Amino acid sequence: MVKLRLKRCGRKQRAIYRIVAIDVRSRREGKDLRKVGFYDPMKNKTYLNVPLILYFLEKGAQPTGTVQNLLNKAEVFKELPPNQPNQMKFN
Repeated sequence: MVKLRLKRCGRKQRAIYRIVAIDVRSRREGKDLRKVGFYDPMKNKTYLNVPLILYFLEKGAQPTGTVQNLLNKAEVFKELPPNQPNQMKFN
């Protein structure tokens, strides 16, 4: 199973997170399948590769809680087709 998860990067006390598609059995800093964006909590900036994220969501990838919140803020779930069986529109 594939998840959209945060992967920690950056220096001590200056964390930056990559949003990656990764196998569930991998550890946090393990090898990822694809990088789909990044999140900088210090500057509150987010970059998302929306077409790639939608591709993984349509194939059944599950976002973690934090990634889910970031995608909700960016309104990514509104771009999913309405007849998607695994819609995750939690408000």
